[in-house]
Amino acid sequence: MTPPLRVPAARVVFNESDRAEILRLIDDSLRSGSLTLGAHTAELEEAFATRHGAAYGVGVSSGTAALEIALRAFGVEQREVVVPANTFFATAAAVAHAGGTPRLADVDPTTLGLSCATLADAVGDSTVGVVVVHIGGIVTPEIHAIRSWCDQHGLFLLEDAAHAHGAAFGGQPAGSFGHAAAFSFYPTKVITTGEGGMLLTDDERVRDEARLHRDQGKAGFVGGEHVRLGAAWRMSELHASVGLVHLRRLDEFVARRRQVAATYDRRLAPIDGIEPVRPPAGCTSNFYKYPALLAEGIDRTALKERLRDRYGVALSGEVYARPLHREPVFSGIAHGPLPTAEDVCARQVCLPVHSDMSDDEVEAVVDALGAELGT
Repeated sequence: MTPPLRVPAARVVFNESDRAEILRLIDDSLRSGSLTLGAHTAELEEAFATRHGAAYGVGVSSGTAALEIALRAFGVEQREVVVPANTFFATAAAVAHAGGTPRLADVDPTTLGLSCATLADAVGDSTVGVVVVHIGGIVTPEIHAIRSWCDQHGLFLLEDAAHAHGAAFGGQPAGSFGHAAAFSFYPTKVITTGEGGMLLTDDERVRDEARLHRDQGKAGFVGGEHVRLGAAWRMSELHASVGLVHLRRLDEFVARRRQVAATYDRRLAPIDGIEPVRPPAGCTSNFYKYPALLAEGIDRTALKERLRDRYGVALSGEVYARPLHREPVFSGIAHGPLPTAEDVCARQVCLPVHSDMSDDEVEAVVDALGAELGT
């Protein structure tokens, strides 16, 4: 008999006062009739950009929309964009939807993201830009070198920061290293708007292009000619209200996640067969995910089933279970071997991390892993 779930894979956290404040803000919008691209969205844009060290924020309907809008602003049509093989489908799909072609790069096993070496190996004659992904909230210590390399070669650098709210390297926030950055506010992220995303940039041209694209390519919110082939990528005021309240909790949420990660680091040390992917020196992760690599030969699927069925512990989704070139829709796009991405995707698990995770829940996860893997 399967025990009741003691530790869920993820948990969305809104306390009673947060819910009351969200309802108040939503009521303001409902009473005013301003339901999209209004004052709450503008306030969230400014506050989120300020928190992440960027000059401008543009609220949109999803993190995927933020990626595609940025790529359209950079002009990737009929050009190639380097994307790490170990990332979510949307990173590469946004390139394709914007008219470009994803060019896959291998990753560094210590960060699960691009390095200067893997980037240089992937760039071709048609490459116009690079997307660096902060997997699980880890910002690579090579991020400044990657930006410099892109600048020297005339390439844009776009941060896929969907995992990286509140993360930093050397005290500099994720979202402020590239020419633009895309964040997701999907429900499982560290903070959420329910559905939504944010494009950050210091470039006024990119900001202005983003504002055009998110509203059907119109030159003005009320009326106006259609000057871009945009789409309905707006953020509603109702979603912005949720985000405004959750953003106030960001530092608190990240602090708790770091406490959980520190306990995992300590308690996993004597357990065989599992090695955490720890943030490198200088990186302050938000621990959106706590990734770890299983030893070769351990059946990941079977382990996850035993943890759930025997102990009520649900591991969260990997980042990621298969590299992009193993997704059917992207089969055949690899330009060469991608051995590290293949390896880390095959052996990766992510332990549950919640913004209000209790000490007892952390201990339950570690005890279950110790029972199954041995010490």
